[in-house]
Amino acid sequence: MRHPLQHFRGNAVRALRSQGLQVDLLGEDLTSKLIEDAQKECLLVNAPLICRASSRVPFSVLKYAMTLDGKIAASTGHAWWISCKKSRSLVFELRARSDAIIVGGNTVRRDNPRLTARHGGGHMPMRIVMSQSLDLPEEANLWDMSEVSTIVVTQRGARKSFQKLLASKGVEVVEFDILNPRDVMEYFHDRGYLSVFWECGGTLAASAISSGVIHKVYAFVAPKIIGGKNAPSPVGDLGMVEMSQAINLIDVCYQQVGPDMLVSGFLQPLPDMAPTIPSREETFVVDPTVSPYESSIIFFYKTWDPYGALSNFSPHPIQMPDENGDNVTWSSVEHYYQAHKFVGVDDTSAQDCLERIKSAKSPEEAARIGRSMQRQRPDLIRPEWDNMKIDVMYSALKCKFSTYPHLSSMLVSTAGSVLVEASPHDLFWGGGREGEGLNYLGRLLMKLRSEFIEESSSSSESSSLAV
Repeated sequence: MRHPLQHFRGNAVRALRSQGLQVDLLGEDLTSKLIEDAQKECLLVNAPLICRASSRVPFSVLKYAMTLDGKIAASTGHAWWISCKKSRSLVFELRARSDAIIVGGNTVRRDNPRLTARHGGGHMPMRIVMSQSLDLPEEANLWDMSEVSTIVVTQRGARKSFQKLLASKGVEVVEFDILNPRDVMEYFHDRGYLSVFWECGGTLAASAISSGVIHKVYAFVAPKIIGGKNAPSPVGDLGMVEMSQAINLIDVCYQQVGPDMLVSGFLQPLPDMAPTIPSREETFVVDPTVSPYESSIIFFYKTWDPYGALSNFSPHPIQMPDENGDNVTWSSVEHYYQAHKFVGVDDTSAQDCLERIKSAKSPEEAARIGRSMQRQRPDLIRPEWDNMKIDVMYSALKCKFSTYPHLSSMLVSTAGSVLVEASPHDLFWGGGREGEGLNYLGRLLMKLRSEFIEESSSSSESSSLAV
């Protein structure tokens, strides 16, 4: 099947075919009932990549173990052990397939989990704790960084003293203006996470389902009955009052694991990822000499792409003026760009936002802060921003590629190719899913590339004249 991410799609097929190999694409070159079944298996095995590409959040799996009467713990909160040992071993394997495991504050307080994959192979997923109030114990297994790291996500300003305590233990703390599963998952998508395994309680599970970030469910049902009016259930209130509102699982599978039954299925159908390319019209606007159907288009998007260093999110610090005109170090082009939305605005909130962007630990964090404030407080954005944002981005890009010779060499090496920033969501800086985006980042890079090539040619001519 084709790669679901546009900036990768077609590269491998072209490379293999150029070597004389026959490559057949399921559902395109090959069609039959047997092929339909094979294509479905391809979709299922690639579900994390497909869902992440289409929904802009990591592929999220909600896992829980419950008794036959639907309880995840006794009324006292005691939950060890609902499922059998064989089921727990399978959970370790499922964890090991994920980039991260996420729990809520209640789980940390009640169970003091380790959240390791110690029986599931070599991979150890990151541990994420989602807590709005940071009402968490000072001593917990999750604060032990010896095996694997932990990230705590919380509401901005929550228990600053406790945040410092966590930082002293090596725990990374990320603050959100409003803590909700959608924003948290979008943040970890931008950090490159592919798959997240949710092992939270009913309250957070309900919030995650309502936010639309859960793609699949694994429910271990043990042949036990514990009863109890106040015993917790795996999913909290979803606001549904009739059975007709119930969410039906898709592609349901049943598997016996020891005495337990594992029921799994998708909460939403796998999206249709039909192959797309930038529109002919938009590509010709950028470079009329290049056909959009040839391999002379270079897509870039994430920093780990082959040409990821072209991205404004690449971690290359630059020296550029701050709001006072003093040269300072900015952690990335994106830091500089987002901060300059607020430069010169006479408002303490704007200045506070600018400082938070400056000190953001990653380009993704800087972008989240800047974009969030722009949505919430458009009055804080400098009035001339729309007319100057292209110049701001270009000056930062020019500084970056002038500072690092290997980056300018990479840019010049793309001569003759159209550069397309392949974000399917950013219709201004990116190319868009169907090529409807304006691709201004790609255009600026091609403009900068032309300048470098012209400067190199002028330098060569001068050297020849001198000789």
